[in-house]
Amino acid sequence: MRKLNKKIILGMSAMVLLFSSCTNDLDTEPKVELSIENLLAQDPNAIEGLLSKMYGTFALSGPNGPGSSDITGPDPGETAFLRSIINLQDFTADDMKNRWGDDGLDQLTTTSNWDPNNKFFKYLYDRVYYIVPQTTNIIRVLDGVDVDNEAQIVGELRFIRSLAYYYMIDCFGKGVIVNETNYGETSPLNESTRTELFEFVEQELLAIEDILPETNSYGRANKATAQMLLAKLYLNAEVYTGTQRYDDALTYTVKVIDAGYTLAPNFVSLFSGDNDTSTEIIFPLIADPVVSQSYGNTTYIVNGSLSTETMNILDFGATDAWTGHRATKAWYGLYGDLETSPDDRAELFWTEGHNYEMEDYKTWADGYPSIKFRNTNFNGSSTATSFSGTDFPLFRLADAYLMYAECTLRGAAGGSASQALTYVNQVRERSHATAISAGQLDLDFILDERARELNLEGHRRTDLIRFGKFTGGTYLWPWKGNTLNGTSIPSTYKLFPIPQSALQANVNLTQNPGY
Repeated sequence: MRKLNKKIILGMSAMVLLFSSCTNDLDTEPKVELSIENLLAQDPNAIEGLLSKMYGTFALSGPNGPGSSDITGPDPGETAFLRSIINLQDFTADDMKNRWGDDGLDQLTTTSNWDPNNKFFKYLYDRVYYIVPQTTNIIRVLDGVDVDNEAQIVGELRFIRSLAYYYMIDCFGKGVIVNETNYGETSPLNESTRTELFEFVEQELLAIEDILPETNSYGRANKATAQMLLAKLYLNAEVYTGTQRYDDALTYTVKVIDAGYTLAPNFVSLFSGDNDTSTEIIFPLIADPVVSQSYGNTTYIVNGSLSTETMNILDFGATDAWTGHRATKAWYGLYGDLETSPDDRAELFWTEGHNYEMEDYKTWADGYPSIKFRNTNFNGSSTATSFSGTDFPLFRLADAYLMYAECTLRGAAGGSASQALTYVNQVRERSHATAISAGQLDLDFILDERARELNLEGHRRTDLIRFGKFTGGTYLWPWKGNTLNGTSIPSTYKLFPIPQSALQANVNLTQNPGY
């Protein structure tokens, strides 16, 4: 049933081809072949397709296959949301590097020379401001149209909008708030501060917490999904607003933990083609190799990490290899000796034909490719395909366990040190890593354990910033600041530059300091 639901939601997303890009300004009404008002008046059931389209925009580049895009860019496959998150969260951090270096990618992988004209910053910014007006317009229209289950659908749309804004808060630190009261205004909207965006998203999530259901169809938001996003917002509140909210982060993390999810028995199963059956994944970004093909979902991770030069790519369910991504010793070095480590996660690097040291990030043999994500089923047989069918676990329970431990270590009210240790050891023991003692559990350990467990899942840059280790020279990694052994980078790099195209489109926007 869950596999069926996966194909239904993707199929509906592909069928609803109403939207076109609206990224030239931030308050233009979406152009449609048929107005949403008229569409829903003729067929109220079309709301399911519209909702599916909005979920799909996190995984797909556009509505007409892998060569289409909702936003503008010379290569549509580059513009997908998930591809942007991997580029900006993992390649800019210590865990992963890319060797292609094409048209601005070097700036990310070396965390240096960031430029507001870099297309990769623009892709995420434009994607957010594609999602925000579209969801707002549907919410606005639903106020005057009768559809079944309307309150829940509006709640899901508000979650989707909040999720998009979360990445605006995290990556760019400011922007404009588009909502039902100002949608369609012809004059440029005013810039909102990071704190104002934070408060808007916080209030949206609090408002929908009791509207969303306890359970929902696969790939759609439920109560725990909104609670997890709130917990992440609060976990990073000190970075975002200057005021720590670890008590609130713990409160909402506990709600997620109590929602009934369980750790998957096997770590690899979480990143395999049949992971839509997982008991651990709270919110996935759906992929399908037939119904919904994309160069920007997990296809980017799977194919990008493979090469026929050193690997048999059929072993990972792929027919295409892009010879691009490798991990650095800042990640695989955390497991100690990979050959003797009992940790299952230590086995998820391809070492044959590769060098431990990344002396040249553009040389494929330097660094170990991560084989954490693959396009093969964990249970049963599978067929190799050009596009990945492995869903991306944006939120999962192990992350919540580690968040609980971090909040407790940071002094959150109500946190239990013994429970924190239990959660951390459950995560470790799932992968056959050695259990730790209470004396070993500190914030440095949590940061390293988050790397061992969650790297290549779009968290690392945010984690390093929260722990004060992203900028400056206290913590160095290979090619940080475009030097072999790493060098200090300025504190302004805690935020990405506002794209030049956005500044030109809205005179009320201002550039982030240092750019």
